Amino acid sequence: MEIKNILVVGAGTMGSQIAQCIAENNIGVFLFDSSGEIARNALSKIRERLQKSIDSAQNMQEILARITVIEDIQQAKSADFVIEAIVEDLETKKFLFAKLGKIFSNNIVLASNTSSISIREISESTDYPERVAGMHFFNPAHKMKLVEVVRGEKTSEDTIRTIKALAEFIGKTPVEVNDRPGFIVNRLLIPMINEAVILLEENIADRDSIDTAMKLGAGHPMGPLALADLIGIDVCLHIMKNLEKRLNDSKYKPCEMLKKMVKENKLGRKTKQGFYKYDK
Repeated sequence: MEIKNILVVGAGTMGSQIAQCIAENNIGVFLFDSSGEIARNALSKIRERLQKSIDSAQNMQEILARITVIEDIQQAKSADFVIEAIVEDLETKKFLFAKLGKIFSNNIVLASNTSSISIREISESTDYPERVAGMHFFNPAHKMKLVEVVRGEKTSEDTIRTIKALAEFIGKTPVEVNDRPGFIVNRLLIPMINEAVILLEENIADRDSIDTAMKLGAGHPMGPLALADLIGIDVCLHIMKNLEKRLNDSKYKPCEMLKKMVKENKLGRKTKQGFYKYDK
């Protein structure tokens, strides 16, 4: 199936990056957020990123012209594919997917960018669970090459094939994973970030030493504390709590320093302070 227009629901950090990535690859984007202000700000953020990476004003304008900010999801009824990138909360996602299932009552794929929530549980809110799957991008989505394609219990082969084909078309490498908490990357990554914070909390090493050790000793392009700042410390905490609950495994229990930082709104790059401080 040819995909000409994609609806991206959620215009926060991930949603805006996904929209940018799609538009950069000659596909139209309907960008919706329940907050019109967030959607408009997303367009400004996309423009700022493009100004740093695109070699001509004409090319930048062509990409921006492919993104249409809408105030009602019904305005995207002509979309060929849907990607949800809203808050990481099961009930909120189920409410949205129930609505999407009614608006797009045909063979259109309804993909979730969830990083840890069950695709099966999300799909139960629709009459078309075979069309629901995970399409998990990584921050920054317009640069990172990986997409986890998550197969729910009732996800059809056509849905998986369509998502993989789209991922490859927009320059990503899809890896397929069954629907289990944390999928691949977060199942491995989140305990490492938590343990890095514990090292800092217990004064075993300072911030720079921890990050340098993992970059030079394990070949990581970025240390775990800097990575937590990039992901968002609140996002890391949310994923940890979700994994601890769903897997009933104490190795995912978040350390006290992480919880304290979230209470103090030290969330990383988005608040300009986390384990590091940021000017921009």
